Amino acid sequence: MISLAGRDILHSWGKFVFTGIGLGLLIGITLSMAGIYRGMVDDAKVLLDNSGADLWVVQKDTLGPYAESSSLYDDIWRGMQGMPGVERAANITYLTMQVSKQDGDVRAMVTGVTSGEPGTPGWPPYLVAGRQITRSHYEAVADIASGFKLGDRIQIRRNHYTIVGLTRRMVSSNGDPMVFIPLKDAQEAQFLKDNDAIREQRRRTAENPAFNRPGVPGLLDAVIASQSTNPYVNAVLVRVEPGHAPEEVAESIRRWKRLTVYTRSQMEEILVGKLIATSARQIFMFLVILSIVSSAIVAFIIYTLTLGKIREIAVLKLIGTKNRTIVGLIMQQSIALGLIGFVVGKISATLLMAPIFPKYVLLQPLDSVMGFIAVVMICVLSSIIAIRAALRVDPAEAIGG
Repeated sequence: MISLAGRDILHSWGKFVFTGIGLGLLIGITLSMAGIYRGMVDDAKVLLDNSGADLWVVQKDTLGPYAESSSLYDDIWRGMQGMPGVERAANITYLTMQVSKQDGDVRAMVTGVTSGEPGTPGWPPYLVAGRQITRSHYEAVADIASGFKLGDRIQIRRNHYTIVGLTRRMVSSNGDPMVFIPLKDAQEAQFLKDNDAIREQRRRTAENPAFNRPGVPGLLDAVIASQSTNPYVNAVLVRVEPGHAPEEVAESIRRWKRLTVYTRSQMEEILVGKLIATSARQIFMFLVILSIVSSAIVAFIIYTLTLGKIREIAVLKLIGTKNRTIVGLIMQQSIALGLIGFVVGKISATLLMAPIFPKYVLLQPLDSVMGFIAVVMICVLSSIIAIRAALRVDPAEAIGG
């Protein structure tokens, strides 16, 4: 049996292939947009997964530490460590800033982690190179997305740090790579002032008669010393012992410590439902608009290709070709065009667009399956419209025109 669709494609294969490639690039952009949307949500979830915590203890009546500012005294974790159901409690700080290097700077979330051992809440759960932080000052572990390498010297505020370890997929909810440094260094970096500001603060303190009393020696020095230290952290990460319900432990901390405590599900709702909600909705709306535009373009391409061979269809009708043969011709070419477009789109989205995009692009198999089904359905529906137009053609008028 002669395949009319195959012969027609071979007759004008260049036009057909290049049309499929152009359609594929459009499909690739649509798949990439879906991956960007999923990547934003995944970044928020990965931030929570990699923290190693079951509970987040923050300042009362705040949504910290990711969505709002939160400050706790750095010794409050000691009282939580002995509470029923608490396996481990650890302080942590977060500060998004530009981290300097010799050849430029990188936007990163600087995370201050407490000293301990691998597995401590807040520590990166695994490394791809190097080692964890072992010293109390001037060592750092960075995500590879930052572009830092082992042995690099980076600057955070006035201090310099050596990269001793590299990790992967440790990012903030905005997709910024994380840089881990010792907690004391992070506390200093959050509230570190320049030399002129420190000098001005000390002068004002010395001129205050309440702090500089002649009859109370040492008072001024004690006040200045207290102004030079930062006894605060942004949150306490709590890991719950096996067999205990996180909500019960959280309620106990709320009751006795008078602080706000969030479970994993609550913190995920804050990140996904509040912190990145607007950006996610914008990306989703772009995805919807792009999908509608892509569908219209696919329909237009198929309709135009069909009208381009209207004379050939008229000849087929004159020689007695059945309508189902013409229907098969148009339908097979439409599906073949859709398959070429989908394959090109999938390859371009996976190998070309996702690696070079500045944010994480998560392409899930389900998206590919749904995209394939959508492309086939659009091609079939578009071909039906084109078939109706082709079957209404008067052979005499088409050939004579």
